[in-house]
Amino acid sequence: MIKLTNHGVFLKDGKISDSAEISAAEARKNTIAYSILKAHNSGDDENLRIKFDALVSHDITYVGIIQTARASGLREFPIPYAMTNCHNSLCAVGGTINEDDHVFGLSAAKKYGGIYVPANQSVIHSYAREELAGCGKMILGSDSHTRYGALGTMAIGEGGPELVKQLLSNTYDVKSPEVVLVHLTGKPRRGIGPHDVAIALVGATFANGFVKNKILEFTGPGLKNLPIDFRNGIDVMTTETTCLSSIWETDEVTAEHYAVHGRPEEYKKLAPTGTAYYDALIEIDLDKMESMIALPFHPSNAYTIHEFLANADEILAKVEQEAKEKFGKANYDLRSKIKNGKVLADQGIIAGCAGGMFDSIDEAAAILRGGSCGNGYFSLSVYPTSVPVSLELTRIGATADLLAAGAVIKPSFCGPCFGAGDVPANNGLSLRHTTRNFPNREGSKPGDGQIAGVALMDARSIAATALNGGVITAATDIDYEYTPHKYHFDKSVYEKRLYYGYGKANPDEELILGPNITDWPAQYELADNLLVKLAAVIHDPVTTTDELIPSGETSSYRSNPLRLAEFALSRRVPEYVGRSKAVAATEAARRAGENPEELRKVLSKVGNADELMANTQFGSCVFANKPGDGSAREQAASCQKVLGGFANICYEFATKRYRSNCINWGILPFTLPADAEFNYEVGDYVYVGGIRQAIIDGKEEFSATVIRADGSTESLTLYVKGLTEDEKEIILDGCLMNYYRSHSSK
Repeated sequence: MIKLTNHGVFLKDGKISDSAEISAAEARKNTIAYSILKAHNSGDDENLRIKFDALVSHDITYVGIIQTARASGLREFPIPYAMTNCHNSLCAVGGTINEDDHVFGLSAAKKYGGIYVPANQSVIHSYAREELAGCGKMILGSDSHTRYGALGTMAIGEGGPELVKQLLSNTYDVKSPEVVLVHLTGKPRRGIGPHDVAIALVGATFANGFVKNKILEFTGPGLKNLPIDFRNGIDVMTTETTCLSSIWETDEVTAEHYAVHGRPEEYKKLAPTGTAYYDALIEIDLDKMESMIALPFHPSNAYTIHEFLANADEILAKVEQEAKEKFGKANYDLRSKIKNGKVLADQGIIAGCAGGMFDSIDEAAAILRGGSCGNGYFSLSVYPTSVPVSLELTRIGATADLLAAGAVIKPSFCGPCFGAGDVPANNGLSLRHTTRNFPNREGSKPGDGQIAGVALMDARSIAATALNGGVITAATDIDYEYTPHKYHFDKSVYEKRLYYGYGKANPDEELILGPNITDWPAQYELADNLLVKLAAVIHDPVTTTDELIPSGETSSYRSNPLRLAEFALSRRVPEYVGRSKAVAATEAARRAGENPEELRKVLSKVGNADELMANTQFGSCVFANKPGDGSAREQAASCQKVLGGFANICYEFATKRYRSNCINWGILPFTLPADAEFNYEVGDYVYVGGIRQAIIDGKEEFSATVIRADGSTESLTLYVKGLTEDEKEIILDGCLMNYYRSHSSK
């Protein structure tokens, strides 16, 4: 189905070759990606300084972004900034605090000139596709699945501080990324949907890092066989490959999307020109695509449904073992789902920016038309991605077909994707056409002995499974008739509810601040020397942002940094918060001049404790092999900093966005040599002398000393590679807010 070629290739007139009449350096400039980046870049070709055309955030992130920008001198949104309310829209946890955030968002839109999308009107990426995307544009979003490449828009998901930079008219700085050609051929057969292609793509590229921090450029003769929703459905899942962004060749299908949405002027033809060079190649044969399933606990845990069903006992045993290793208290018994050679699921969910699109729900309704989900343990919930989509599904009768079959139709909401909607029963197996199936993304709490899991599947196979009462079934294995409906976008529902404030800033408008919306606690600049204490040591192959700061109900506290920090690593290393607080208390005592005995004892191992006490910063530290896979949410880093974290140590960062979040919160992003053995434990210390001057001097290699709990010492080499000049200053100042504050006073 998918073939990877890990060397450069040329593309000319649709044909791929290993050589060409021009150099690779010149041919690089003929990619779609290069042309868009160049149009938005004020730096050189190697060191990009990008300004975006629009910004998007949701109600987990926009309060912190605006509070940070406000503290840094924000007066008016300089570009369109849409704030959607699609994550905390249940308003079910914490009393009034979720709706307080929504009220704050509307007041901020009025004050600074923003676009406000009320709860349940649209999920963040649906709105951006409908009203912000445009061919050749770039959009930055504070959500990891900010991907609109299929619409000719290069979009990037990053942590909130990167949006703050754009709101203050600064740039997004990144090394020029490599570009990977994704060449599509063939045509999907009946029953195959975008999630089948996406899961196969993630399975082929995630673990090997094939496209990490690169741009995927989609083209090829198979493109013409994919409707726009199919393209969008693949595109949004490219995040799970760990690529930086994506872009697709545009055509008449793209043009029709913009015409349907009342914005025909946003279309223009985008395609590689002349001879284009790509750093690697992914070939996808759509003819050979099969119905796919991604088992817990990652979208890359991919199998064909047929392969899974043939080997269910063995495969589910592996999932159970992983659950046992990660969550000792919980006993996950997935093999009990195997009955008479079949595998039964407990729940089906079609939702969000990946599953809730018009075409997927329309075809799911066709599969279920005249059938029944049954009255057993299996249930089916469907969340259209926006009110206009829901309205059109109602008008064509698809909603009626789903309701008649026993499905439940729910409003536009991202909850089933991040653990705040449709939580299954203990030991449940939920099938979801959503973006992620990380642990706890279904809302269970393994630390409390509760555990459930999500398997990702396409809406078509979920509908086929529902038709069979919860018996997992590939949509390609059933007979059904489906004639696609033409989509009609009705903007009038938005015009009646959304606030369009771009260009209408009113400085006299008062921000409405609920009692849970608090300012960030004071942060301090980097001292001459750094001493950190290991508060968590995680040897898992990959550590997700969901483990660093859990999703789900915790999102309700995102406007209160101190309250949210209480959840940091709570479902992976529950002792982390207490350990970090103890370190922070000791640092507070040092800053107050109390000379804590713990520090005196440790510093005496590396020099004169009396001299070092005044200029050695003391904080907590997390070690993980490869941290930061998953969400763009900056709280994965900010919670560490609020608790007194000053460094992370790893072999590599899973994503650029998590590393950027660490830097923007003044956390030193240390990496280890690939062949180094990190055999240190919680309670050990790491001392880096002269760290401040070394950062100023642009050094990338640091000699550190490990002081073990028993008092013995060892040498350790650490790296911080590739810092930009701005990033150096941010780290020196202690965080992005301090950086802007210091610059505004100059």
